[in-house]
Amino acid sequence: MIPFLLRRILHGMIVALGVTTVVFVVTRLIGDPVKVMLPLDSTEEQRAALAAKLGLDGSIWEQYQHFCIRLLHFDFGDSLWQGRSAADIVLERLPDTLSLVGTAIALAVLFALPMGLAAATRPGGHLDRLLVGLSLTGLSVPQFWLGLLLILLFAVQLHWLPTSGDESLRHLVLPAVSLALPSIGRLTIMVRSTAIDEINRAYVRTAEAKGLTFGRILGVHVMRNAANPIITMAGWEAIRMLAGYSVVVETVFSWPGVGFLAVQSIERRDLILLQASVFTVALMVVLLTLAIDIAYKVIDPRIKLS
Repeated sequence: MIPFLLRRILHGMIVALGVTTVVFVVTRLIGDPVKVMLPLDSTEEQRAALAAKLGLDGSIWEQYQHFCIRLLHFDFGDSLWQGRSAADIVLERLPDTLSLVGTAIALAVLFALPMGLAAATRPGGHLDRLLVGLSLTGLSVPQFWLGLLLILLFAVQLHWLPTSGDESLRHLVLPAVSLALPSIGRLTIMVRSTAIDEINRAYVRTAEAKGLTFGRILGVHVMRNAANPIITMAGWEAIRMLAGYSVVVETVFSWPGVGFLAVQSIERRDLILLQASVFTVALMVVLLTLAIDIAYKVIDPRIKLS
C-alpha cells in the first residue's frame, strides 16, 4: 500500500508540474508577459524593472529553471493585481471552491443513488423512462444557462435566495444545484446500468431463495458490489467540477473560489496569479484521484493496488 501511494504521489506531482509547465509555455507564446501585464503606455524602465522582478530578463530556459525552483517552495511571486503573495490569495479562495464542489457532489450522489436504483427495479417501465428522460435532460442543460435560470426564478422572481457571494449557506444553494444537476444525470444513468447488471447475477436469485427481501438485497448486496464503479464515476464527476465546471458556475454566481479567481486574473492580465490558480487546482485533482484509489481498497480489500 505504501509503495503504491508513493508512486501515485510522484506521478501526481509530475502531472501537476506538467499542467503548470503548459501554462508557463502558453503565457510566453502569446507574447511578452511583461507587455501583457503592464499598461500600453508603460515605459521601457518600468518593463525592465518588472522583468527583473519576475525573473523574465534571462533566456527561456533560465526563466523555466527559476520558475521550477520557486514552484518547489509553492512560491509564485506577488500578484500584480493585489500586490501580495499569489499563493496566499489562492489558498484563501480554495476553501470556497472545495465547499462548493463538496456540496455539489454530495447532492449528486444523494439524488442519483435512489433515482438510479428505482429505475433499475423496473427496466423499461414508466418510472424508468421518466427518470432516464430527466437524467438526460439534466446532463444536457448548459450550466451557465441553468445558473441564469435559477437566478431569474429563485432570486429575481421569488426573492428566496441571494444571487451571489458566500456570506451564508443560503448563498451556496443556487451555485451548488447548478453545479450538481448534470452530475445527477450522469450518475443516475451509471447507477441504473450497474444495478441492472448486478440484479441479474446469480447471487441475487440465491438471496431471494433464502427469503431476503428485495429491498435488503438491493440496498446491501447489490450496492456493495456496485460500489466501485459508482465511486469511480462520482470521483470523476468531482474532478470535472473542480477542474472545469466550477469556473463557469463561480463566474455566473460571483462565488469567490479559485475558478472565479482564475477568470479575474485573466481579465487583469495577472499571469502570476493565473499560474498559482492552475497549479493549485491540478494539485487538488491529484489528491482527489489518490483518495479514490484508497477508497477502492477500503471498500473491497480484495483489490490489489499496483
